[in-house]
Amino acid sequence: MTPPPLRLGAVKYLNALPLIAGLSGDVLLDHPSALCTRLACGDLDAALVSSYEFLRNPIYRVVDDVGIVSKGPVYSVVLAHRGELSEIEEVALDPASETSINLLRSLLAEIDLTPKLDIAADGFEASSVTRKQGRLLIGDQAIRFRAAHHCDCNFWDLGEQWERLVGLPFVYALWLVRPEVKKPRAVADVLRATRDRNLSRLEEIAETQTRVTPEFCLRYFRDHLRYQFGEAEKLGLATFQSRCEREGILTPATCELRLV
Repeated sequence: MTPPPLRLGAVKYLNALPLIAGLSGDVLLDHPSALCTRLACGDLDAALVSSYEFLRNPIYRVVDDVGIVSKGPVYSVVLAHRGELSEIEEVALDPASETSINLLRSLLAEIDLTPKLDIAADGFEASSVTRKQGRLLIGDQAIRFRAAHHCDCNFWDLGEQWERLVGLPFVYALWLVRPEVKKPRAVADVLRATRDRNLSRLEEIAETQTRVTPEFCLRYFRDHLRYQFGEAEKLGLATFQSRCEREGILTPATCELRLV
């Protein structure tokens, strides 16, 4: 009997295209938080989701050598604000990614800033970014907002700040595979091969997507993102875990990386 096709999910942002373009079958695209819920419930067999999901719930196998990573400015995970960072009294949070929210918490703690953090209501007007209120923006929304408001807002790039703080890459997303999936290494091999194939044709991917200009897309892929999960990235993830534990975001625990 032929086994049923794998149920795959992936974040719906531009940054995921080099990891999912050309995958056979349907891939459910959604926000990170929604995908984490579906993966945890068993509605998906594997998903490209926020790295924090693994730290919080380390039951999954992790596809080795593949991730969405930055080492330096990431461009699409930013705190938008006006005036000085120290003036901010409140930050409206994008609820889509707990990884980005907890990265922001960790970075603000390092510079002794404690603005009130609130989940934002649906909808967002640029006028809601003031000298006292900032906004955490991620993914395609951050890219669009930066294009429209690069002259009248400041952008605190979380990837850049992390690299300055610890000198390591930051891992935003990983392929996580549920423990009951049979032959997980074969699944991982397909996902690694898809990444390798797409990195060799980034110009084609940039030309065929319609969200941004091909020139920006190619620059975004090459200058701001990495797609590996090697030793430096694993150390960066472990450092993020330890900082989340220190801030009381995570309960101290051992997260065994069961790589496939």
